[in-house]
Amino acid sequence: MERPGRPDTEVLTAFGVAGALPEPLPGGRGLTWRAGDVVLRPHGDPTEAVWKADVLAGLPHTAAFRTPRPVATQDGAWLHGGWEASTWVDGATDESRVSDVIRAGDAFHRAVADLPRPAFLDATDDPWSRADRMVWGESPLPPDPTLEALAAAFRAVEAPAQVIHGDLLGNVLFAADAPPVVFDWAPYWRPAGLGAAIAAVDAVCWHGVPLDDLGPLGHDVPEWPQLFVRALAFRITTLVLLGAWDGAAVDHHRAVVAAVTAAA
Repeated sequence: MERPGRPDTEVLTAFGVAGALPEPLPGGRGLTWRAGDVVLRPHGDPTEAVWKADVLAGLPHTAAFRTPRPVATQDGAWLHGGWEASTWVDGATDESRVSDVIRAGDAFHRAVADLPRPAFLDATDDPWSRADRMVWGESPLPPDPTLEALAAAFRAVEAPAQVIHGDLLGNVLFAADAPPVVFDWAPYWRPAGLGAAIAAVDAVCWHGVPLDDLGPLGHDVPEWPQLFVRALAFRITTLVLLGAWDGAAVDHHRAVVAAVTAAA
């Protein structure tokens, strides 16, 4: 049985893989497909998709990171029929390798540090973007005791903002004898260290990384305690906005909230 949203013949032809049989890939909310050496996925906001493709098409890779390159259509566009495409890259994610993820994210952030703030960020409207604005004081946080405790620990962050990847942990591929691959870019305009802090939050809350590792994970990140408390508040605010912040979630996060507020 085919999944809904499988790329049709017109889309495959447009991206130059008309003879390939699309295969669904794990992750990507079940919407990502591989056809030959091309990965196809619905593109979401077209302005954001084209901006990312323009950046990634020419982004210099280093020994510390690389990215999939966007694939243009036969007529030179980045999008067709609601789809975007990129090159297939071998590798596998490994959420236990949080230090390696943070290093790859660091290299990626250095490579994009000089990009101007993209205007589409002002129009992005989903639970993640709304949570991000709330945590950084651009709109009020939802009323919630845990968020109130975290907000009481907020202090001013002096590190400059830039374009970052805000969802690194599950979006770095590792393969032997090759630089890690940073993919599925979730752009935000925040201090570069926030990407590392969100990855660390995800690792501690959902992938068994010990709380004692929080300090060492951020030893090279300026203002790490404050970025970590903002990252944790961001993830919890998103759960609130998604309707997934219940008693079990509060209990699950209790220890890390106590540790982070004490350190901040």
